[in-house]
Amino acid sequence: MMPQRAHDRQELRKALGAFVTGVTVIATLEDSGAPRGFTANSFTSVSLDPPLILVCVGKMAASYPVFAACKSFAVNVLSERQLEISGVFASKAPDKFNSIAWRIGVGGSPLFDEVAAWFDCKTASTVEAGDHIILIGEIVDFGQTGANPLAYCRGGYVSLGLSQSVLSSASGAARVGAILERDNRILLLREADGAFSLPTAPSLGPESNPRSLLGMLRAMGIEARTSFLFAVFEDGPGESQSIFYRGVWDGEFGSYTGASATPIEDIPFSQMKTDAMRAMLQRFVKERGEDVFGVYAGGVDAGVVATLSTVTKAY
Repeated sequence: MMPQRAHDRQELRKALGAFVTGVTVIATLEDSGAPRGFTANSFTSVSLDPPLILVCVGKMAASYPVFAACKSFAVNVLSERQLEISGVFASKAPDKFNSIAWRIGVGGSPLFDEVAAWFDCKTASTVEAGDHIILIGEIVDFGQTGANPLAYCRGGYVSLGLSQSVLSSASGAARVGAILERDNRILLLREADGAFSLPTAPSLGPESNPRSLLGMLRAMGIEARTSFLFAVFEDGPGESQSIFYRGVWDGEFGSYTGASATPIEDIPFSQMKTDAMRAMLQRFVKERGEDVFGVYAGGVDAGVVATLSTVTKAY
């Protein structure tokens, strides 16, 4: 039998937080008819035939007795415009339902207006699972609006709409770059004049194109995997735009001598090729330490960072 590893709760929470999820409000009615609800990202599809979903409810939650005994419940998948609703239902505020528009679905549970999607369920079963119970619901009615869902990752909200809008506005971008990390080191390239730069190219891919970012790195013996958008900015008034991602890299430099795996604490900020690259790396180091990232959109000198708002899970 494999020995069980002792887990650091905070580190485990951070590792689990690397999985991007949607944000929902789970809602039901008490026997008295009063609505109850809580913010949760522990929601997933189980089966299409029969149509089943599940949510997890913490046993220490104030509303645990209500949901443990409920005969029906609803899952409201929040849209990006409903970030405030997520915060309200993650708090201990009284009369949470007074601040939103809602109705009773055919299954007898509260459904919110303007959500990305909703699922009206009857309770099929409950399963004991450590300090939670798994509430399995059979869908009796559902709907979706096409709105961008509110997303959650690494302790904060992620705006999919922002990423889409800045990428759309930057469709003619001349440069695509990346901040790539491995083993607490950042991949930097040393220029002929001694300055350091982040890897950039006219396009992201494909790898078969040696002029693309992924193709250039592959030719160096490096496999890069980009993840989230990090910054979109204009290089100057009336000039082209640049898009930077963050991600990870693997492989060896081989005969390529211009690459440097630089420890994060040793990044030569004063020797970066451009002010924009220096500012991006400084923001990357700061947000990495806080484990909360944002997306910058604007110009080289001024713009806005759509920061990720921390949410406390409460039921």
